Amino acid sequence: MTMPAPKYRMTALRSSASLPEAAEKHWREYLMEAAELGALMFCTCLFSTLLYSAGSPLQKLALPERAKPVLMGVAVATVTFVIIRSPFGRRSGAHINPAITLTYLWLGRIHRWDAICYMTAHFTGAVVGVLLARLTLGKHLSSAPVRYVVTLPGMKGSLIAFAAELMLAAVLMGIVLFASNHRRLAPFSPLFVAMITVSFAALGSSISGFSVNPARSFSSALFAWLWRGIWIYFAAPALGMLGAAAVYIRAMGRNRVYCAKVFHDLQSPCPFPCRFYQLYQKG
Repeated sequence: MTMPAPKYRMTALRSSASLPEAAEKHWREYLMEAAELGALMFCTCLFSTLLYSAGSPLQKLALPERAKPVLMGVAVATVTFVIIRSPFGRRSGAHINPAITLTYLWLGRIHRWDAICYMTAHFTGAVVGVLLARLTLGKHLSSAPVRYVVTLPGMKGSLIAFAAELMLAAVLMGIVLFASNHRRLAPFSPLFVAMITVSFAALGSSISGFSVNPARSFSSALFAWLWRGIWIYFAAPALGMLGAAAVYIRAMGRNRVYCAKVFHDLQSPCPFPCRFYQLYQKG
């Protein structure tokens, strides 16, 4: 059984498009990406404050310290799942991470001007999200131990933190690519991302702070004005995801990357050079 190709599949810009042309066609998607990461950062700050701040009402529950990273992971994973499945996420592709956008640029699934604007939107949205959290939560967010949820290398040092972020980023991108480009698994890609987030939060928080996102680490470091190890959170996610993409296309072929969306519903407009409909024309 075949599925008719969606009418929007050719809406992506040609490679010769300029920045003004890209912005004219896709400014809505840029704002959506900014709003998505802004919401994620606001919720991350909120959940971290509730779990770790001395002034939080949850302190009365005397939660075990080992349980807090898991609860944090569940909360962030839930928000991430909702963002990916939201109308904004379904339309923009829900990258919410400059390293993911950079990887799709290397794979040829997003135009260079769109990639630049997406990454700019990520950093802008992340900063705005932390700013709104600061205005809402005040000293509970800025004071230790929360301190704007800044990501820092753990007691095992910078190299171990770099290795952890590199590995986590590679696993995340590998699963996203495999799931989102497989006909039977594609509908469940948001769930896979959520499950990975919970696991990573539980395993990686004490080693590297669990970022896997340059914009997320930058926005927290900016407000905390604490830049120790910031290079880790820029280099490791990008290298890890690019490495995973290289392994994927070597094993599966570059033509097995159908679209740059993390989750494709075949209904929302697609701003990318999209061939996702081909998955449903096979067999």
